[in-house]
Amino acid sequence: MFVGVGASRVRDMFEQARKNTPCLIFIDEIDAVGRSRGIGLGGGNDEREQTLNALLVEMDGFEAQEGVIIIAATNRPDVLDPALLRPGRFDRQVVVNLPDIKGREAILKVHSARVKLAKDANLNTIARGTPGYSGAELANLLNEAALMAARADKKEIDMSDLEEARDKVRWGGERRSLALTEEEKQITAWHESGHALLNVLLPHMDPLHKVTIIPRGQALGATMSLPKEDIRNRTRNQMLDMIAMAMAGRIAEKLITNDISTGAAGDIKMATQLARNMVCHWGMSDKLGAVLYGEDNEYVLLGRDMVRGKEYSNETARIIDEEVHRIIREAYHIAEDLILKNRDKVQLIAETLLENESLSGEEVASLIWTGKLPPPPEPPQVAAKPVVETSETVSLADLPQEDPPPAPATA
Repeated sequence: MFVGVGASRVRDMFEQARKNTPCLIFIDEIDAVGRSRGIGLGGGNDEREQTLNALLVEMDGFEAQEGVIIIAATNRPDVLDPALLRPGRFDRQVVVNLPDIKGREAILKVHSARVKLAKDANLNTIARGTPGYSGAELANLLNEAALMAARADKKEIDMSDLEEARDKVRWGGERRSLALTEEEKQITAWHESGHALLNVLLPHMDPLHKVTIIPRGQALGATMSLPKEDIRNRTRNQMLDMIAMAMAGRIAEKLITNDISTGAAGDIKMATQLARNMVCHWGMSDKLGAVLYGEDNEYVLLGRDMVRGKEYSNETARIIDEEVHRIIREAYHIAEDLILKNRDKVQLIAETLLENESLSGEEVASLIWTGKLPPPPEPPQVAAKPVVETSETVSLADLPQEDPPPAPATA
């Protein structure tokens, strides 16, 4: 609101810190004032740069800051000014990764202390089925499970609530109120059955978790797969199988309609990004080799990345496009060949989906390998009460005798 307030507040903060030494200063979202100077459309931000300059001077100026330790946090280390990160200022960086399976289970236990869990609620199973979840997502998972249990008038959160909440956090909530025509349901069922078939048949895919034609989030259907354990690295064969599975939906729906629809837009986007990363960033193209083409930045810093030109020639750009097309084309042919050879199985999965709306990974695998759904689990057996046997012999004379009926009166 007023010019120079940011720099003045920085000086006041360090003055208070010096009066209270030893002292810790924690600055959250340091990128709000610590962005690179002189970058942006139309020039830099003078007010923010004054605040940053004051921070740099206080952290490593002429006056020694003894007894004052500064800690900061950010999700955007790539946009910070280099002067902030040099030795003497923020000279140690600690990367906080997403939690592993042990961390997820510990986080779930912390958040589950506020709710009542049923005996069948296994947090270890949920932790194994939530790779890549952050702490906030795990807290949201338990909140959603509590809401689902409350809507069903349950006194406790059971395993079904936790699993449905996990699916909702990852893939979006079910939209049963969305009215689909029979034609749209049929197209969606064939589309998802194509994904499900290749998810089971391709050797390098994560295990199939569930396939459904109930709209979730922005999608009319979903094929969900969950890895067996945390994934820190992927191979080229895994990438190629993922692209082939993405192409399978459009191929399968073309079998029933002899046409294509807009339902494969997300699949095409995912396959294209994956193929381009394989070529440009991961060196998985034999033609271009292990060379990085373009910066592998997840975020774009406005101004810096717009001014920077391409780091490769137009001829190289043409070859990159050809390689991306080749990878997707080959994956498309693999998916098409598998679907045409197993058309009867695609049809069986689609018809079962139209009847049941959702199928688990085990049910889809049973349809593919045996042609029928697995038998439902048997209800738990109720143990009969034990019969107490005795070795004592009881004679008739020892039993209580009833009084004989009175004799009829005679005249």
